[in-house]
Amino acid sequence: MAMAAPTGSAALCGHLALLLLLLLAAPAALGYSFPQQHTMQYWARRLEQEIDGVMRIFGGVQQLRGIYNENRNLFEVKENVPRKLVEKVAGDIESLLAKKVRALKRLANAAEKFQKAHHWQDNIREEDIEYYDSKADTEYDDPDGEEIEREKSNSLKLEFTDDANFKTKVNYSYAAVQIPTDIYKGSTVILNELNWTQALEDVFIENRKEDPSLLWQVFGSATGVTRYYPATPWRAPNKIDLYDVRRRPWYIQGASSPKDMVIIVDVSGSVSGLTLKLMKTSVYEMLDTLSDDDYVNVASFNEKAKPVSCFKHLVQANIRNKKVFKEDVQGMVAKGTTDYKAGFEYAFDQLQNSNITRANCNKMIMMFTDGGEDRVQDVFEKYNWPNKTVRVFTFSVGQHNYDVTPLQWMACANKGYYFEIPSIGAIRINTQEYLDVLGRPMVLAGNRAKQVQWTNVYQDALGLGLVVTGTLPVFNLTEDSSDRKNQLILGVMGIDVALNDIKKLTPRYNLGANGYVFAIDLNGYVLLHPNLQPQIINFREPVTLDFLDAELEDENKEEIRRSMIDGNDGQRFIKTLIKSLDEQYIDEVFRTYTWAPIKSTNYSLGLVLPPYSTYYIQANLSDQILQVKYFEYLLPNSFESEGHVFIAPREYCKDLDLSDNNTEFLENFIALMEKVTPDSKQCDNFLLHNLILDTGITQQLVERVWKDQDLNTYSLLAVFAATDGGITRVFPNKAADDWEEEPEPFNASFYRRSLDNKGYIFKPPYRDARYRGLDLENNTIGILVSTAVELSIGGKTLKPAVVGVKLDLEAWAEKFKVLASNRTDRDQLGARRCDPSSSCEMDCEANNKDLICVLIDDGGFLVLSNQEDHWYQVGKFFSEVDANLMSALYNNSFYARKESYDFQSVCAPEAQSNTGAAPRGVFVPTVADLLNLAWWTSAAAWSLFQQFLYGLTYSSWFQTEDVTADSMEARETSCIMKQTQYYFSTVNATYNAIIDCGNCSRLFHAQRLANTNLLFVVADKPLCSQCESVKLLQAEVRAPPRDPNQCELVDRPRYRKGPHICFDYNATEDTSDCGRGASFAPSLGVLLSLQLLLLYSSASRHPLPPAACL
Repeated sequence: MAMAAPTGSAALCGHLALLLLLLLAAPAALGYSFPQQHTMQYWARRLEQEIDGVMRIFGGVQQLRGIYNENRNLFEVKENVPRKLVEKVAGDIESLLAKKVRALKRLANAAEKFQKAHHWQDNIREEDIEYYDSKADTEYDDPDGEEIEREKSNSLKLEFTDDANFKTKVNYSYAAVQIPTDIYKGSTVILNELNWTQALEDVFIENRKEDPSLLWQVFGSATGVTRYYPATPWRAPNKIDLYDVRRRPWYIQGASSPKDMVIIVDVSGSVSGLTLKLMKTSVYEMLDTLSDDDYVNVASFNEKAKPVSCFKHLVQANIRNKKVFKEDVQGMVAKGTTDYKAGFEYAFDQLQNSNITRANCNKMIMMFTDGGEDRVQDVFEKYNWPNKTVRVFTFSVGQHNYDVTPLQWMACANKGYYFEIPSIGAIRINTQEYLDVLGRPMVLAGNRAKQVQWTNVYQDALGLGLVVTGTLPVFNLTEDSSDRKNQLILGVMGIDVALNDIKKLTPRYNLGANGYVFAIDLNGYVLLHPNLQPQIINFREPVTLDFLDAELEDENKEEIRRSMIDGNDGQRFIKTLIKSLDEQYIDEVFRTYTWAPIKSTNYSLGLVLPPYSTYYIQANLSDQILQVKYFEYLLPNSFESEGHVFIAPREYCKDLDLSDNNTEFLENFIALMEKVTPDSKQCDNFLLHNLILDTGITQQLVERVWKDQDLNTYSLLAVFAATDGGITRVFPNKAADDWEEEPEPFNASFYRRSLDNKGYIFKPPYRDARYRGLDLENNTIGILVSTAVELSIGGKTLKPAVVGVKLDLEAWAEKFKVLASNRTDRDQLGARRCDPSSSCEMDCEANNKDLICVLIDDGGFLVLSNQEDHWYQVGKFFSEVDANLMSALYNNSFYARKESYDFQSVCAPEAQSNTGAAPRGVFVPTVADLLNLAWWTSAAAWSLFQQFLYGLTYSSWFQTEDVTADSMEARETSCIMKQTQYYFSTVNATYNAIIDCGNCSRLFHAQRLANTNLLFVVADKPLCSQCESVKLLQAEVRAPPRDPNQCELVDRPRYRKGPHICFDYNATEDTSDCGRGASFAPSLGVLLSLQLLLLYSSASRHPLPPAACL
């Protein structure tokens, strides 16, 4: 416990009490007392003066201001007008997407026309169809790493060429076809689908002629066939490929209106073993058919119904909520008797709850059961008839002999559908076909339902990276013999837009290092944001990062987000907290947020500007002789005399080859500049002119300041300057060998923090808790000190550069001890001595065995210490060095703490139990079964094929991994990381306190150093270990399960809006087609081959590894 006594106007008795404590707790060293407040304030002033003096001499802030003013004729000061910028960028994005919409509508109309004109062929053969099978050249490995023999194919043989736009090899003369592995491509349905969709190729090609910037054009069919253009080989995992277009986020969003879904699962005693596993997996797969526009709850029932999770009502079907459901579904246990009434009444009550946020469109109940006799007609009469606003879908799960007529009746009587799931292989197809039923009102609505929707951000399956997709449903326009309209959806047409193409329309470098553009959708998820950086590819789920998770949440940002979702425009100047780029620090800053809707889309655009980025420099180097002169200072032969130059790796010209190696990038840049001029049309003149201007300006700083000074005199390893124009100049040249900062100033933490903070910003090298130090004699450690250069030109304030020095740790640690000591300028032989007859105060030099003196930065990281054994710990969070003292500083409000979550992190996979591993659950037939021909055509045989196929895919039937990395051996998973940052709170600049711990009590004094981000702390060394306190944690850690607590968060959901239109009812809908079982009759040869492979795999010593989830 820390007892504190603040300085200031405290009562006299308070001062006396503290003084008494200080005297009583003084160390045992005879004749010495703990330094008094005025002494430490004196030391603090000496430290401040030394830092300021060095920065004034070597930083060159004043001199650089003069250089800018002297070169005033070489640049203009331009203004960023937020509202105009937002209006222009929103208009440009609208125009870009409008071009894609025109191509999308052309494709959808053509598809409906082609399908209507198509004549169904019952006797169509595979050899009658000419198409490129994108998986024909895909190589798969078997579980033992050997290549599996490819299936014979009649696919076209195409040549491919590398294409920069698609980042892969393509063929613009053809489209490609992808058919899911679990669909027989020789079936009549699939062959007819391939036949009529072939005509789309001409439309694809015509679209590209009109808009060469078009990326993937895709038709996803309701049968599972995908036809995409241009053709490219399929990018499949090295195991079985389970990609199915109907489970992609863009297809689901385009195929139906939003849904309110309640899933009820029969867990009575008859449901056990394999049937219960099938149900759990079915629920898992059903959840994957839902998007963020949908709402869902899951309950189990026997005699009573209860939710499987902590969610007591419908919740948004986002990734985090679905993960909770998937985890809790695994805990379902079968017992008791079946009471359908309990399950259905619970479900209807959930759907009738109007006091919560929900989709308010399609309402449905999905019941999974092994069978029963009760039709619960009274429940339907009470809740759903005669309007039948809730559709009921029933699923008969497992292989049994129950009468399924009641289940069929329930579905047919409530505008739903009945499905059978006899085995694991039937799950995926039968948990997604309900979308066909939901699509009926859309089809019958005709053109009113032809609404282009833009998706959330997601990872493209063919390697484009992050994309959004414009979708448009495609309807079956045929009519039957009674002139009744067909009510089936044919599929969804999609056109991709890469996020990078949208980013190119946004300003970047004129906004400064801390200005940026962002965009959000109706869910509040970011489409554009500098913090949208998913670390792992997950094809199954969209990339959903909420604006309030991309930034540190506060009330102002909540209101801005709401206004943007509502489609309003606005502007607000706010004070807010931001994380540093390295996520170690928190800064309190001022920002102007400006926003406006992007018309004809569901998106809204925002612009964030700090006050110092209202104006920016635009170079105007019309003098070519001066261009050449300044350019010469970029040449490596000038580095020895003028300092090493790093240039930001920006796209200065179209033909410039980028490189992560800055030396190589500089060579590429110089080679290109010998061929083109800065005014060339293929180059960005703004970037080039600013780069060359800053090259010349920083060189003048070298000539006027740095060359005339001896760095060693002040124990400096280097001096440096970095600029908005992209130049980082480090002097002397040899110091560049140890320069570890980003060559792009806008990506350098020291640069961005210096702009946002006044004074001198110290940045020690970051060390995590495991760091054990290096040999200081052979490895010089440097501490960066930087400050922004503020210009005022014609009343316009801007910060175009940051300058600084790099301190030699060891030398400055010695200097720190001297400055925080009783030694005077005249006393050069050492600190004065105290004899037993006199008393004097301890200091940081003479008494370093009894007194700890440290400088800690605003993030709580150690910068300097008088303890030599602390030197290797410089850069560590101070709690790792002295947990007791850091806790006292926090408890006495020197530091505040901010906790947040990173939802885009990557973690090593957690150890999984072997329970329920799929290969164990595969039934192996007896010899008698193998000899029985009837067995091979039974449902059991087909079930085994499906179990084998999906067993290769899942580590267990209901424990699929969320994501996979490129390597299947070392799979990483997406996870939530908890971050904690510390920052200075607003307290008095100086503070005395005692850490009360009985005989182990310690005194300490803490004082902020003016014009820096440092805290000067002097404390007794701990006398014993009995005063240990809980160590404060700063390092990022994996969030524990259910942290953040989703169960609490769903009760205060964030504001959102669903799509503006809903198609859930049409009076002319024909509901007579309402149920069938799962049927699939492959050839005997196929089954025999697969079963033999199954037997071989089951007998193998090597377990089957799980495959990728796509």
